[in-house]
Amino acid sequence: MALNVETISKLERRITISVPLQPLQAQIHQRLAQMSRTAKFAGFRPGKAPMGLVNQHYGDQVRDEVYSGAVEKSFGDAVDEAKLRVAGYPNIEHKPFDAATQNLEYTATFEVFPEVVYGDLAKMKIERPVIEVGEADVKKTLDVLVKQRVSYSPVKRAAKKGDSINVTLKASIDGKEVESTGDKGIDLVLGEAGRVESFDAELTGGKVGTSKQFDISYPADHTPEQLAGKTVTYDVTYVSVSEPKLPALDADFAKSLGIEDGDVEKMKAEITESLNQEVAKRVSAKLKEQVFQALVESADFEIPRILLGSEINRMMETTAQNLKQRGADLSTIKLEPSMFEEQAKRSTTLRLILGELINTNGLHANADQIRAMVDVFSQSFERPADVVTWYYADPKRLDEPSALATEENAVAYVLSKAKVTDKKVKFDDLMGNA
Repeated sequence: MALNVETISKLERRITISVPLQPLQAQIHQRLAQMSRTAKFAGFRPGKAPMGLVNQHYGDQVRDEVYSGAVEKSFGDAVDEAKLRVAGYPNIEHKPFDAATQNLEYTATFEVFPEVVYGDLAKMKIERPVIEVGEADVKKTLDVLVKQRVSYSPVKRAAKKGDSINVTLKASIDGKEVESTGDKGIDLVLGEAGRVESFDAELTGGKVGTSKQFDISYPADHTPEQLAGKTVTYDVTYVSVSEPKLPALDADFAKSLGIEDGDVEKMKAEITESLNQEVAKRVSAKLKEQVFQALVESADFEIPRILLGSEINRMMETTAQNLKQRGADLSTIKLEPSMFEEQAKRSTTLRLILGELINTNGLHANADQIRAMVDVFSQSFERPADVVTWYYADPKRLDEPSALATEENAVAYVLSKAKVTDKKVKFDDLMGNA
């Protein structure tokens, strides 16, 4: 086999390869001989047909198969000999196989993986969020839990903020009805997030059995778009007004949260532990996010176009599937590759860096680390032991926990080298609470 390697660009290569045909003829003859033993032709018993007839029917097919196999093998041997790491599939060009005489010549154009270069880990600056869960944080969490278990009791007074009201409603724009609840009515809690404030303000003060009409002008950027920039006239009738009743922080409340003996202090201790676990997860996520960003920003290499295109296609397919699952009409949505290019560049760059970092420093997860990750996955299920058994029943199922555990090793390695400083943060800021 003769070959010539040509550098087209920083990442693109072209190899011209010449494969002698004589050794391949023996393979072709051997395959045809094997086929002749079972081939069926009219007028001949199986295995008794002349080789000329077998060749006439199957010769071109066998030749193409042998030559295609020779191209695939010779290309693999060539890139190994030239010590090239091929990114994606090559574009192979050759003359028709039946035109080859003494040698089979073809060219393969492809991209190679770049030399992955990233910044000095020791110079990377990472801020580690530091927070201690206090009594105030536990109290806020309890307040949320209490509000989630609110009940409502009917009252005869006028509705005020925090009350639950049931109203029948008709909405019209320019005199044309666009929405109606019919006779059933809808339940609304006055002051809850997600509605235009002026709407709830108009509903405040109403009493059971009374009706009211008012106009609401929606801003130009309002969602849904059907109401954006429009003035809507509402006709409402109050069916019921109920005031909120919050449960007491007593033994019954503790039991409702799974504390069998109703011990309120035990309930608070478990909430504190739960918050500490969530804080640890959020801190870990913040650190990983900073590490990944620092690695990407320090990258100094080109990305193979074929890898970038593959990532863009993957993201487009995932987005389309998600939209479809949500009931979106994909025929009305046009997804363009440009929408995903920047995100694809980042994820591809990060994947190449992590691969280099992991392979160079031997950071692949060991069996214990993989098992620990499986245990984490299983804890969110009712029967964790069954989940663990399921994962280990098929080695392929361990790919995800193995990849995540390896990723954690890479993050820990970078943190061990980088300049990490502690930064105190507020509980609400870490949790993303408004």
